[in-house]
Amino acid sequence: MIKAVAAKIYAALMHKKNQKWINNPLDAQTTVFKELIRKGAKTKFGKDHGLDSIADPDAFRASIPVRDYEELRPYIDQVLAGAKNVLWPGRPLYYAKSSGTTSGAKYIPISADSMPQHIRAAREALLNYIHETGSAAVLNGKHIFLQGSPVLQNKNGVALGRLSGIVAHYVPAYLQKNRMPSWETNCIEDWESKVDAIVEETLQENMTLIGGIPSWVQMYFERLVQKGAQPVGALFTNFSLFVYGGVNFEPYRGIFNKLIGRTPDSIEFYPASEGFFAYQNSQSDKGLLLLLNHGIYYEFIVASSFFEEEQEFHTLEQVQIGVNYVMIISTTAGLWRYNIGDTIQFTSLKPFKVIVSGRIKHFISAFGEHVIVSEVEQALQKAIAAENTEIRIREFTVAPQVKPKAGLPYHEWFIEFDEAPENLEAFALNIDREMQERNIYYDDLIQGNILRPLVIRKVRRDGFQKYMKSIGKLGGQNKVPRVSDNRTIAEALIPFLVE
Repeated sequence: MIKAVAAKIYAALMHKKNQKWINNPLDAQTTVFKELIRKGAKTKFGKDHGLDSIADPDAFRASIPVRDYEELRPYIDQVLAGAKNVLWPGRPLYYAKSSGTTSGAKYIPISADSMPQHIRAAREALLNYIHETGSAAVLNGKHIFLQGSPVLQNKNGVALGRLSGIVAHYVPAYLQKNRMPSWETNCIEDWESKVDAIVEETLQENMTLIGGIPSWVQMYFERLVQKGAQPVGALFTNFSLFVYGGVNFEPYRGIFNKLIGRTPDSIEFYPASEGFFAYQNSQSDKGLLLLLNHGIYYEFIVASSFFEEEQEFHTLEQVQIGVNYVMIISTTAGLWRYNIGDTIQFTSLKPFKVIVSGRIKHFISAFGEHVIVSEVEQALQKAIAAENTEIRIREFTVAPQVKPKAGLPYHEWFIEFDEAPENLEAFALNIDREMQERNIYYDDLIQGNILRPLVIRKVRRDGFQKYMKSIGKLGGQNKVPRVSDNRTIAEALIPFLVE
């Protein structure tokens, strides 16, 4: 009771304090920008790029090119080797290990300045929920965030681990008794064994808050239901808040409603190893509040110009609602004009709110159509809503079929259903019509008989989990890409298709 009352007071104070930067977003970003330049000027990177003479964003853009991990790697390698004051003053506090593309593992520096911002953002998201709803009941029970192992390695004197494992070390003292699972269970490396152990530990507990990437929370819920012989909402009668991030939740909503048996409140987070960028601050609005005074300076490239010689940049003052942007960040961890690979769209400019629309490298453009993640997700949701029977999707991905054995090329949708449509071909045509409405280039290709309508391949039950396990990416922060411009994933899924 005391904890709940204190939380409400703290939440109200936090909300009032945050209104200053929310209502003055450009001033907040100017303050962040100046602090980044001031500290960055003392580093090797700063001296190489003349940060001490940069006075405004235009000069900043002219002096520093946009880089991804591979392009920033010469500096990161110096940091990894033990050099100080390379990208940010001193040495990092941690390295967050994440999956790379061409480089294998990526080691993202987290500094003593940036780590508190990760924790602050997560804390503010939960306090904001308490302030908005007026209820702190979620604090009265047990909490679990399905995450990677908190066991950290040592890399040349700096602690190394998955971001979720690093964050596990920062659970505040007043919530230690609420956290689940046990430390020993959280350290289990094998994901399936870990989930089974978590089920055993939590089944009889008063769980009120559950969080994680939806696909892996789904696995946990399914095993709970199997073990407890009841929906999750009946097993955990006080379960009231689901926290998630990493992927769009909408494709999972139907199966989650079935597994839980009711619809708890939910909060979407937008965290990454590189920074905590946004969170959902209203139960009535799916847009995510962009965090503008949390040590991150933002720039935006119009996604349609990203691969052109002259990219179109927008500052926060210039962004428009509904435009697909590549988000570029500069942070208090020493990531300068860094391309994290995500694309976002603004849903509001007062305050600035965004949705994650996909990854700039995750698209299909085998024929010039440039289909992006948000388009396939929206088309699928619309097609499901149009059906008279309930359809539930467990997982899906889309790839081009450029060289079919017969007929025109097409987009191939690999879908694992929990409840499949009665007429798969009609369902596929509905999705295709929705895709044509959302992407004019795709529509032209269909109408011009360059492509034929998409084809759905049914994936066997748990086929996606078995695929992820086969490539060593079961659980944790790993996600199946929604779209790919090649057939690597598509070909790997063929053994898991329904015959």
